[in-house]
Amino acid sequence: MGVVVSAIFSATTHAKKKQNYFLIGLLGLLLVHILGELYIFSGVYRYAPGIAGFQLPIRMLLGPALYFYALEAMTTGSNISKKSYALAFFGPVLVIIGTLPFVLGISPDEKLALANPATRDPELWRIAKLTCLFSAVTFIVFTFAYLFAALKLHSQHRNQLMDKYSAIEQRAMEWLRVMMILWGLVWVMYTANYVATFTGIKWLSLGVVLPVLELLILVAFTNLALKQVVLTDAEKVDPTAKPQPRVSVISVEKMEEIAHKLRASMEVDELFKDEDLSLNRLSIEISISENYISETLSQCLHTNFFQFVNGYRIDEAKQLLLNSDMLVSSIAYEVGFKSKSTFNSAFKKLVGSTPTAFKNAK
Repeated sequence: MGVVVSAIFSATTHAKKKQNYFLIGLLGLLLVHILGELYIFSGVYRYAPGIAGFQLPIRMLLGPALYFYALEAMTTGSNISKKSYALAFFGPVLVIIGTLPFVLGISPDEKLALANPATRDPELWRIAKLTCLFSAVTFIVFTFAYLFAALKLHSQHRNQLMDKYSAIEQRAMEWLRVMMILWGLVWVMYTANYVATFTGIKWLSLGVVLPVLELLILVAFTNLALKQVVLTDAEKVDPTAKPQPRVSVISVEKMEEIAHKLRASMEVDELFKDEDLSLNRLSIEISISENYISETLSQCLHTNFFQFVNGYRIDEAKQLLLNSDMLVSSIAYEVGFKSKSTFNSAFKKLVGSTPTAFKNAK
């Protein structure tokens, strides 16, 4: 819990980034979630059984908060509508309605008696189990709907970057995709453990692993989120833009002419060695509009800007690995990559082995 409070404080000091307001909200919801779990598993509920499960409606906002953070970080003009906020609160309202029989139909003393198999009423225990199952299933369905929406948004964002830039590491927010997948796994495990424990199945290993796993993910997520630079509008997705079917506006002959200029800019001018090479920069260098270049890459060369440029970088790296004594790290920067890790990843994807293995096999 102290880690969450510390994370909220750190996010507050970086609140000049608008996306961090949603980060603070997400961390606050996690704090409530943790307090609710501690309230049950520490046995404190015995002193106030009437409010047991208070975190169940509130944790329904975890998915929307994560999605709104992604929306603010990766889209232009992302003023979230009142309709979106209303939809986000549909989850908590649904859980509140579903838990009313347990909350209002069972007295505090009867709830306390449910904790002991010797004193629990079978009918009230059935209501409690159904309430638990309903809240768990609703949480998973509702949260994962937002999680999938956030992952889809990230994929759209990454694809757009690959059409415009040759280096997308910091811009792509790849860490966010990994963190969202990890959060999803943890929430599934928490829900399964919650239901299993409530129904008498002891998953002791999950009880030990989950708090540690959630702590590690939380620390990593907060650290990466605070380090994330604010993207420019050109680097963000336009949520109002609808994908249009690609229709050729230039002739095949014109595309072949542009393709020749594109190849010459790489093979002769070696523009790929510019680590910050962008579609806009290339457009200026060869005096061809960005739209025409994108259309040629897509329909004539069957690739995108990112793959086109990095293909030349890898080809040049292969020659240097085979015919020079340069260090692998030096070659990475020489051919235009911003880091050795990015170079290794791109090289292995295209060649099938790491640069070092390729060099040693010559």
